[in-house]
Amino acid sequence: MTARIASVESFIISLPRDELYLGPLGPGERVNERGYLIRHGNRTIYPSTDMSVLIKLTADDGTVGWGETYGIVAPDAVTAIIDDVLGPLLVGRDPRDPVVIQEDLYDLMRVRGFFGGFYVDAIAGIDIAIWDLFGKLVGQPVVKLLGGQRQERIPAYVSGLPGATLDNRLALASNFKTRGFDAFKYAAAVSFEGIVQEMRVLREGLGPDVRLMVDLHWKFTAQEAIQLIDQLAPFRPYFVEAPCQPEDIDGQVQVGASARVPLALGEELRTVFEYRPRMERRAMSIVQPEMGHTGISQFMQIGRMANAFHMKVIPHASIGIGIYQAASLHATAALPNAPMHEYQHSVFDRNLRYVDTSMRCEQGFFTLPQGPGLGIAPNASVWQFLRSKIKS
Repeated sequence: MTARIASVESFIISLPRDELYLGPLGPGERVNERGYLIRHGNRTIYPSTDMSVLIKLTADDGTVGWGETYGIVAPDAVTAIIDDVLGPLLVGRDPRDPVVIQEDLYDLMRVRGFFGGFYVDAIAGIDIAIWDLFGKLVGQPVVKLLGGQRQERIPAYVSGLPGATLDNRLALASNFKTRGFDAFKYAAAVSFEGIVQEMRVLREGLGPDVRLMVDLHWKFTAQEAIQLIDQLAPFRPYFVEAPCQPEDIDGQVQVGASARVPLALGEELRTVFEYRPRMERRAMSIVQPEMGHTGISQFMQIGRMANAFHMKVIPHASIGIGIYQAASLHATAALPNAPMHEYQHSVFDRNLRYVDTSMRCEQGFFTLPQGPGLGIAPNASVWQFLRSKIKS
């Protein structure tokens, strides 16, 4: 008998942080009564804790698959979709059919226009859990189920330098360099001394051989971004990320055609349907799928399509306890066009305590988790940070 999905559960996890994501509060910024703050540098809301949504699938033989998705803002929206809509439809399904199930769930709400946002985030978490369950049932790591493994270790770039001053941020990057890392990205949203000045200081302080990147956090119009990138070009950025608003496809295309450095886009996109028009118009040369938005099935479709357009895949990695990070590493290791992966050190390192896994990031490389499925599961310590769902 083939094991079938017997139950679906969702959980909101809220992990306290000693230091806010992206660094200290800037001028006029504050944490509100719901625990959120708005970064004035990119007008974006962030939680003051590491919030995430976990998904637990249990098969009728007792095997458990774990998934994780975005719970950064209004996580109750994601869990309501899972508990009320998607979860009941999974009961009785064969977990060896992850791509088919992902497509079936995506189809359910197309007529109502829900082909993005919280709805697709919920599908992404479920998709990750199904792949984990599939791998455990057949006794294979997920990477082996995705067409084969190309990398044992994945080069990592240090993302975010959450220091209060530019000197602090240079010191932090220098420390990582002594530990074997040679690629660094800073965030324009908190580049209070100036974006060009920060690039200059990092290049002069870290030397000519490191790879430097900057996330512009959708701050600029296309024309402003082109002008800024021209100022950054002498410092040889490895890539410039998210120069203008994601809905401005024409602006992205204009920047892509004009910039003298590689352009990276895509952490906010969820499906191949959002990526395809940007690929067709050459809006970027690097795509950045975020596993917490895409799930494994869409991640792989995006990565394969990027390869057909001769684009690189350098995945985004954001806030979580590590489950969708593990999924992202498995998927990345199966792609032929993925030279490195983002390393959100301020999240990744501290949150490993809440999971059982061999996954690590050391000396400039990620090591994939070992074992069947994703090779990762929440441990007992995480459940003390379980947040009650809002009751109707």
